[in-house]
Amino acid sequence: MFAERITKVQNLMRLNNVDALLLSVGADLPYFIGYEAMPLERLTMLIIRDEGNPTLVIPQLERARVTERPTIFNICEWGETEDPIEIVATALTGSARVAIGDTTWTRFTIELLKRMPSIDLLRANPITSQLRSIKSSEELDRLQQAASAVDRIAHRLQSGQIELIGKTEKQISEELGHQIISEGHSKVNFAIVAAGENAASPHHEAGERRIQKSEIVLCDFGGTMYGDDGVGYCSDVTRCVWTGNPPQEFVEMYGVLQEAQRKQVQEATHGTPAQQVDRVGRQIISAAGYGEFFVHRTGHGIGVEAHEEPYIVEGNVDPIQFGNVFSIEPGIYIPHKWGIRLEDIVAVTESGPLPLNTVNHDLATH
Repeated sequence: MFAERITKVQNLMRLNNVDALLLSVGADLPYFIGYEAMPLERLTMLIIRDEGNPTLVIPQLERARVTERPTIFNICEWGETEDPIEIVATALTGSARVAIGDTTWTRFTIELLKRMPSIDLLRANPITSQLRSIKSSEELDRLQQAASAVDRIAHRLQSGQIELIGKTEKQISEELGHQIISEGHSKVNFAIVAAGENAASPHHEAGERRIQKSEIVLCDFGGTMYGDDGVGYCSDVTRCVWTGNPPQEFVEMYGVLQEAQRKQVQEATHGTPAQQVDRVGRQIISAAGYGEFFVHRTGHGIGVEAHEEPYIVEGNVDPIQFGNVFSIEPGIYIPHKWGIRLEDIVAVTESGPLPLNTVNHDLATH
């Protein structure tokens, strides 16, 4: 798997006249070699040249954390009194165009440019995202496993097995996080719980507000499920519960959202511009009078990161491709009143759109 990915990225590097790729903290590193660097002030950097095995430049004290794969990459460890920037610069001798990962700490990028002022420094993301955004069948299986795990939690939420009334948002968030781990994830990425007027804030941080009878509770949660290869794949789902009997106004608004999300899933086919998926749902929501309250893009890619390419948003004219996996999560947010969102992870397959989340889409009440 890793050897194939490195070969593919080297082919893309040659096509783009890139001599070297520099990947530090973030998701690219585990994607290519199965090692996730700690975000330290000590430099960890994977150097991929356009041919040959990559080299992982790593602090000596971190060496023990690396699963060695000598046929895939070499290791160059550096001690506390050594200069890792000089090691990287020396390894880049003869390179003219160098692409660096988006999440590399600025301090390292600036120091490298001081040592090599003549290099043409580019972003690595346009190259690496071409690979990461197309999931293999194995990756799709792992994303499905993660999605099914959070679906089971969402079902318990919808069926009332997770009691809401009288609990604080923070308590419910902690419970969702506990269940994410219990369902096989290695870590919790987020567990948004927003009650009543707080649901009008798409990324509300759960607090001490207690959930009351007859109000909306929006729950958006997910985590990362790691495999034996050291690579993790993410989950992400959003469902809403009304604690009691919802007013007709709310029921109708939720019906609009549900129809918009359904149409967007149907539109998620190979060759369709990404922005078209966004437009289909936005048109339905706007026609119902809620257009100004749909304040974010329709979705984001998901894989080794919770948010990655492709982004399902107006202005993205790139066609969706087989192997793309992304969220479809339209929302309506009425300030100081309430908010709703409905989210599934959807894969683009030769058989059409494949929702990885299948837990009930109807508004749950209890």
